[in-house]
Amino acid sequence: MEDKLFSNHSNYDASQIQVLEGLEAVRRRPGMYIGTTGSRGLHQLVYEIVDNSIDEAVAGFCTKIEIIIHRDNVITVIDNGRGIPVDLHPQMGKPAVEVALTMLHAGGKFGGDGYKVSGGLHGVGMSVVNALSEWLEVKVKRDEKIYFQRFERGKTVSELKVIGKCKGTGTEITFKPDGEIFEETVFEFDILAHRLRELS
Repeated sequence: MEDKLFSNHSNYDASQIQVLEGLEAVRRRPGMYIGTTGSRGLHQLVYEIVDNSIDEAVAGFCTKIEIIIHRDNVITVIDNGRGIPVDLHPQMGKPAVEVALTMLHAGGKFGGDGYKVSGGLHGVGMSVVNALSEWLEVKVKRDEKIYFQRFERGKTVSELKVIGKCKGTGTEITFKPDGEIFEETVFEFDILAHRLRELS
């Protein structure tokens, strides 16, 4: 009986093991990361981004968080916190902002008592939002410069670059949820407003 049980699986070798790289695992099984691909999961994307701004506010570095719902169901979250770090991450050799947006479980603090990248309510954070978006753009204000980077379906499509000068600091993330993943991509103002009132 034991021989019969295992004889059907005789070709089980290393080639049968599937490796999902980067954020591909999130795109394959989004429900594991945000609970659902329905309306609740869609709105969870916003909360994951907002949670990082709230962490900055709780730490005393952010006094304003703004959320814009654009006509085409694109969301922008802007804060006046310290801005996600743009210097090279010591282990990854990439800008810390890119690491935070492209690597799962890249949360924690970047440097001593530095900028905290939250895990959000589901503990998944910004990289999952990036993975489940058709596109995502980040602007970071730090060191009197405005930095910009663009991603598509979780992949980096432009290197981090300086696009201008500024006074002050902060982070602006704009994203469009991927219609290939979500059953619906229409954000409800009332749902977001209710949740954000709870957080304030």
